[in-house]
Amino acid sequence: MTVRSIGAAVLTAAIATFAVPLGAQQANDEPLTQNWAPGEWGADDKAGAVNRTTPALVLKALQLVKQGKTATLGKVYAGDAPAFGSRGWRMTIPGLPTGGPFGKHQLVYNDEYLATEIGQIGTQFDGPGHIGVITSKGKFFYNGRFLDDPGINAYGMGPLGVEHVAEKGFVCRGVLLDAVALRGGQLPIPKGPGDPGIITDKDVEAMIERQGIAPIGEGDCVFLHTGHGDIWHPKDWDKFDAADKTKRVADFNAGEPGFGISACNYLAERRIILTGADSWAVEAVPGENADKPFECHVQMQTRRGIWNIENLDLSQLVEDKAYEFLFVWAPLKMKGATGSPGNPVALY
Repeated sequence: MTVRSIGAAVLTAAIATFAVPLGAQQANDEPLTQNWAPGEWGADDKAGAVNRTTPALVLKALQLVKQGKTATLGKVYAGDAPAFGSRGWRMTIPGLPTGGPFGKHQLVYNDEYLATEIGQIGTQFDGPGHIGVITSKGKFFYNGRFLDDPGINAYGMGPLGVEHVAEKGFVCRGVLLDAVALRGGQLPIPKGPGDPGIITDKDVEAMIERQGIAPIGEGDCVFLHTGHGDIWHPKDWDKFDAADKTKRVADFNAGEPGFGISACNYLAERRIILTGADSWAVEAVPGENADKPFECHVQMQTRRGIWNIENLDLSQLVEDKAYEFLFVWAPLKMKGATGSPGNPVALY
């Protein structure tokens, strides 16, 4: 069994411990009864909370660059990296060289062939077409769109495609919340409500005060350091042998610390536009409500259009104690995709 398949098996088993059987709840009509759509930016909106970005907020965020330092926040894409469920990264270089030679100077070239869930692997951005809810009227996604709407099919998500967010991009005040410093060490995988692996709204306030930064506000992008990402770190991954990698993949996928629903609601109320973390879901798995796995995904993304970027490398920001920074990144303009890979940049 490969490293990736072992990780997938562990993750599947972990999710099964808190997932609700499909037949136990046929429909969730909260999106309909609570009027999740149309959203704040009208029935035609396809981009979500990134619409909050204004020239004034961008200019304010630029003022956070004081040292001239940069940090890239993406992790390395590789076939032996942990992946959710059956996802995988399979890259080959066909030919070696792939083409040529050309001309008297005997030019040759190489290409890569990639088979992967390109929007949902490694450092990944969750777009409008990623998370939905089964309601009595169909599978509900951001801003009241349904999977059987015209233009949505196996070849693309149409009005839910990630390219609609990519047209805007993210230029914002980045806020790093260091939960490792708050807790005094790497956060554990939660075992239930009240577990130290679950970050609450009160914990968010405590980190803001402890770190001496301005309160979280409109247009911010908020990132959580849990230490869980150190289990799979791009800077030292290749030093481990196959057995060590197998164990680390299993540990990484067994669950994760992260935001609880009270923290997610707190951030949403402050009108942020993006969440992120050094873990594979950003929110705690399992979370506070055992019968609502990935509750933050639903409440932030499907309901409010506040998107999510996972599996970030926050190590340099933590080392430099760069708790506020200019965050710059945009998803790839992949027509109809559910998400995007990427390598965001922090400037401070």
